[in-house]
Amino acid sequence: MKSILKIVCMIVFLFTIIDVSQMKQVKASELNFSVTTVIPRNQIDQSKSYFDLKVKPSQKQTLQILLRNDTNRQIVIEPQVHTATTNVNGVVEYGKTEEKKDSTLKYKMENLIKTNKDVTIPAKGKKILSLHLTAPEKRFDGWLAGGITLQEKEKEPKENKKEASLSIENKYSYVVAILLSGNSTKIIPKLQLNKIEPSQLNARNVIQAEIQNVKPMYVNKMSVKAKIMEKGSREVLYQADKKDMQMAPNSHFRFPVPLNGQKLQAGTYTLDMTAQSMNKTWHWTKDFTIDAEIAKELNQKDVTIETDYTWMYVVLGIGLIMIALGILLLFIRKKRKRNIHSDEENQSSFHA
Repeated sequence: MKSILKIVCMIVFLFTIIDVSQMKQVKASELNFSVTTVIPRNQIDQSKSYFDLKVKPSQKQTLQILLRNDTNRQIVIEPQVHTATTNVNGVVEYGKTEEKKDSTLKYKMENLIKTNKDVTIPAKGKKILSLHLTAPEKRFDGWLAGGITLQEKEKEPKENKKEASLSIENKYSYVVAILLSGNSTKIIPKLQLNKIEPSQLNARNVIQAEIQNVKPMYVNKMSVKAKIMEKGSREVLYQADKKDMQMAPNSHFRFPVPLNGQKLQAGTYTLDMTAQSMNKTWHWTKDFTIDAEIAKELNQKDVTIETDYTWMYVVLGIGLIMIALGILLLFIRKKRKRNIHSDEENQSSFHA
């Protein structure tokens, strides 16, 4: 019986899942400098703290930002200029992002504004950062949007790369928006729907529909409603509804439709989407296909999809049945031995 109990304990141990989590050290730093824009005469709205400029073709201008260091040590700032983009949440980003520049964008802000690679601010001192603007040679309609990111430079590179990879460091920065206005021609907003494909957001399955703003203007207070059905069916499988979004001029973003823990299934689907902004409405109906291999890969990475342990239960059940049969066979064999032994004793006593 002891050997049987050992086997049962081993099976239970094999089907026990232990979740081990590794704690990571989180570090945070505060901004050690302040930023003040020097507003020029061609500022459209003098009440704004960012640059909002009316420019002429080939106009050259120097913009200034006052940097102040309140610490007792010297600070080095890294300025970076970027074109404005729209992120997955429908929010305009004026700093560095991984988003690719839009195909309809004619002028990148980083090509129009040049500045120093590094700026040193003395301890308890001030420094003027100059931005050298050269407007496009030709007149342009609408807006060119971007920004300058001001972030403190790291003192020295991480010596221990292994230690650095296990830590999370929050980097804070100032981002000053830069808007350039050309002609005052009235622009009619226009959105279009591009590719639709399965993807992931925060390790969760989504279906992303790319919305593109093809005009040099902001699309404000935008709302989007999306429904996804199997092709030829009216049953809504997934849906999303979001309001108060904004798109940068000549930009795009991938509107996510969450699956809420459901598995991606291969097949052909239909997206029905409506976008509204500035008294305009756009409605799209478009078919798309989800590939089986891509669905399998994404499902394996989705943290909300519960793993199917049915096979484990089946194996465990078979194992327990085999153990029970083994115990039963042992019991039967022992009983037979006892019966045989008893019969032999009876026969011996009878002959005696």
